[in-house]
Amino acid sequence: DVKKLAEEQSREVEELDSSHLVKKNQLESLVKGALLNETDYRNLPEEYEELVTVGMGGTALKALLDEIDLPVLIAELSAEVAEAKGQREKKLLKRLKVLEGMQAAGIKPSSLTLTVLPVIPPDLRPMVQLTGGRFATSDLNDLYRRVINRNNRLKKLIDLNAPEVIRRNEMRMLQEAVDSLIDNSAARGGRAVNATGGRRRLKSISDMLKGKQGRFRQNLLGKRVDYSGRSVIVVGPKLKINQCGLPKQMALELFKPFVISWLIRGEYAHNIRSATRLIEAGDAIVWDALDAVIEGKYVLLNRAPSLHRLSIQAFMPVLVEGKAIQLHPLVASGFNADYDGDQMAVHLPLSDDAQAEARELMSAVNNLLKPADGSPVLNINQDIVLGNYYLTYNKPSAQTDTRQVFANSRDAELAYDMGKLQLQSPIRVRAKGEIRNTTLGRVFFNEILPEDFPYNDYVQNKKELKKVLAQIFDKYGAEETAKTADRMKGLAFRFATTSAVSTGMQDYLNFDEIGTFVSEGDDRAAQISDQYDSGLITEDERYSLTVATWRAVDRKVEDFLRGELAEMDTSISTMVNSGARGNITNVKLASAMIGIQVDATNREIELPVRSNFKKGLSSLEAFVATRGARKGLIDTALKTADSGYLTRRLVDVSQDVFTVADEEGDDKGFAVYRSESELTMIDFGNRLYGRFTAEEVPGHIAANELITHEIADGIQADSKITEVKIQSVLSTNNLRGIPQRSYGIDMATGNLVDTAQPVGVIAAQSVGEPGTQLTLNTFHSSGVGGSDITQGLPRVEELFEARNPKGQAYMSEVTGTVDTWEDGKKYIVQVTPEAGHVERMPLEGRTVTVKSGSNVKVGDVLATTDGEAHPLVAPFDGVVEVAEDTIVIAANASAPVRYEIPGNSQLVVKKNDRVEAGDRLTIGSLNLHDLMRLKGTEATQRYIINEVLRIYAAQGQDVADKHLEIIVRQMFSRVQIEDPGDSAFVMGDIVSKASIVDANTILAAEGKEPAQYTQLLLGITKVSIWSDSWLSAASFQDTTRVLINAATSGRADRLNGLKENVIIGRKIPVGTGARALSDELTPEDEYVADVELGDEEIGADVDLES
Repeated sequence: DVKKLAEEQSREVEELDSSHLVKKNQLESLVKGALLNETDYRNLPEEYEELVTVGMGGTALKALLDEIDLPVLIAELSAEVAEAKGQREKKLLKRLKVLEGMQAAGIKPSSLTLTVLPVIPPDLRPMVQLTGGRFATSDLNDLYRRVINRNNRLKKLIDLNAPEVIRRNEMRMLQEAVDSLIDNSAARGGRAVNATGGRRRLKSISDMLKGKQGRFRQNLLGKRVDYSGRSVIVVGPKLKINQCGLPKQMALELFKPFVISWLIRGEYAHNIRSATRLIEAGDAIVWDALDAVIEGKYVLLNRAPSLHRLSIQAFMPVLVEGKAIQLHPLVASGFNADYDGDQMAVHLPLSDDAQAEARELMSAVNNLLKPADGSPVLNINQDIVLGNYYLTYNKPSAQTDTRQVFANSRDAELAYDMGKLQLQSPIRVRAKGEIRNTTLGRVFFNEILPEDFPYNDYVQNKKELKKVLAQIFDKYGAEETAKTADRMKGLAFRFATTSAVSTGMQDYLNFDEIGTFVSEGDDRAAQISDQYDSGLITEDERYSLTVATWRAVDRKVEDFLRGELAEMDTSISTMVNSGARGNITNVKLASAMIGIQVDATNREIELPVRSNFKKGLSSLEAFVATRGARKGLIDTALKTADSGYLTRRLVDVSQDVFTVADEEGDDKGFAVYRSESELTMIDFGNRLYGRFTAEEVPGHIAANELITHEIADGIQADSKITEVKIQSVLSTNNLRGIPQRSYGIDMATGNLVDTAQPVGVIAAQSVGEPGTQLTLNTFHSSGVGGSDITQGLPRVEELFEARNPKGQAYMSEVTGTVDTWEDGKKYIVQVTPEAGHVERMPLEGRTVTVKSGSNVKVGDVLATTDGEAHPLVAPFDGVVEVAEDTIVIAANASAPVRYEIPGNSQLVVKKNDRVEAGDRLTIGSLNLHDLMRLKGTEATQRYIINEVLRIYAAQGQDVADKHLEIIVRQMFSRVQIEDPGDSAFVMGDIVSKASIVDANTILAAEGKEPAQYTQLLLGITKVSIWSDSWLSAASFQDTTRVLINAATSGRADRLNGLKENVIIGRKIPVGTGARALSDELTPEDEYVADVELGDEEIGADVDLES
């Protein structure tokens, strides 16, 4: 029995223990704010129920939120952050950021719950009656209806004192109804509500703001306008350069209110209705009225897609019969228009101010240069080139042994009219005040040039014509250039017509020599194949040599044709040699051979297509050749969309970059190297033109002077000059805008850029517009089996988005000496750091934190700062010595760094080479973030610019450096807060450098602790999302997230950029809309202050009383 009692006792003790543990756990779980599931709550002993109050749903949350004391909670969290590490620290910082934002904005935590639901105005959720008596309604009405129904049902259930479980279910359904009204997406975690019939998701309030069809992008950033029309364009050969032909019917509709007003004022009609009747009847007086009202007016023509500012230009309308808009042939290239059925839209600027802007800023005469690179935008091609070339070339059949002599050009013209003289025959005649040996055609050509322009005795091909126009622009300005171009067009059309140049199948001659080249190629290919069969070469080598052989044959054929065409005088040779139409490759395809083609993986097929289009292709050849043709068409379609999206992101990131007036000495200069220019295939002088020097270039130009064409050519020719320091967008200290001298000349005018010019948007357009011309060939295989390197448009995007590149190169992490060897199928590259490598680091006013002679590890802080400069950190392990204004660090001998590199990579270093940290070891693209870590900001900026320039130059696209500099500057315009000091920022915040430098200046003046930060490199999308302006960020991407963050932290928008002002309907703060107001507002003032300045500030010119 004792044994039994003992067993029972021990069992009771165990039960007591376990029940004690359960109750202890239950009590411990009953802390304030803890979550209990329903089963646990039901299982609680009755005696506990008095101890706790429980609630569920929104009511419980509201009660808890009401009890939060923000300052106390923030203080507690700050103390926890100081001790936390890793993931927990990140979590606490995130929470702290939200709370500090709410405190700064004066938001009570309980305001995060809704007790009253706002209903948006009926106009924004319309209901319309359809034919047949049914109604169509906005989705919002459905969503509101569900909320109302459930709310009423819940009220009834509460009044009836329904069981708890039913009420609770109704409350949950009400919560869901409100949630889906605000954001009805599956991403929210709940179930998305579908329309009746269940096929379509209902559009909630969030959906009305988001995306291309949302409020921001559809209604605020772009609006439909009255007074517009569209039609097909046809060529208008008789127009002047600032005119367009407007169909009468369209003009009448556009100018209708003006016509009505004229008719009433002239007493031809008594009121609007009778005037309208006159117009509808087509009364003769109506056309007089129309002529009168369009006198001196300008209309805007626009061709979609509007890729750059030349896609919208202003013209004076000339009334024409028919229904097509007539467009001057020379301005077509700015619009990227051709006359094969393109349509254009016409818009009428109404106010006097708008008309003045159209006349002064947007007329085609004032837009003769391309903003991207300053080249003439006039469309000198095709017939215009052909006519002028035909006049001035050396026609073999017109050459005579003796020169006919004429007293003046009129006599010569008479002889030509009577058929006694050819345009290209050599004559001796008095022209431009001198007796010259020339031809009648060249005399005609010189007569259209300005009076005092030197006599031009060259053959006028496309290149020469563009050069002539550029010289005229430099010497005489825009108006004279436009007139000359018009005369050039008239002359060319006249003589291109009489030249009777045309083309037919017989013009494409058969050349026997081509067959010889092909059989030579066959012999060589057979030889290579024999060597492979004998085991002398590998499969890869056989393939490479075969392809190389046919490439060489291709080049031989082209060179042969080039020689033949130069000697010939046929329609084809005239067109190709003048540059009017076609090139050697086209002639080669038509009359020689098609040559080597690539397969679907971009690998060259070793069997060339030997036939030409005139002879026709065999079925196998056609199969090989058609793929390339189809790929071209598909690429074009895909590229347009990609390029458009890239342009949109570029505009977004740079839309708040404007020029500001110069301040002395705020630009330390940015070096442009000759060696880099050669790698990008762009002339060194070309990159310097139009910029201001930061330092003297001995023998050429002093510091702070403008580099003109002549000076740039001089520097280009002087091979001793390897670098020039220019004032640059990247080197200026001004963070709020771009000083005029740092930008240089405005490419579109050739003069120094004005203040308050939207250079950011122009940069984005200049980089984005040629994007459609870039290839989409993502990969360019470096040898067979080599890793792919991205090229073309995807590579530009990869750089601007700062992504990890495809085909990434290996980089050396340390400075030292290289040793390489092969190990099986891979290379080993070993870099031995140099002992005794010494680096001097300027203190620039920082406070030293280490003693002389002390050992430091890489990344140790050597000197701190209270300004905006970064702290100095040790670049490698070593010993430091502190001098008066520099720190010297000498490297310890440290272990070699070893890299294992796959065998299909190509090394760019060899044994005993010396490399710097950040130098590449293999061919490939560099990782921008690694480059910045190892070589610093300037080297990274330089790399991005050179890479993008190289890609554009490879496609024959010219983009001025300054445009790329602006985009790159924006990529480096954000910083991350490391220590907020006494500022209002939160640790880990990403903010613009300008805002933190401003804040630190104010803090320093008040003797407070400034914020510490690190420089970031962000892709353009990220920069746009982290914009200082929440309006701009919300209208770009992630609309709901941006709006929530802005609302909870009470952010104010300074309205600095273009988008913010467009959204709220003010004039944009650039050009004619630039206002001194932005200087007077201090950061503390809100936008409210802005509106209270009276209606003229809002940009309204209406009398508010009326």
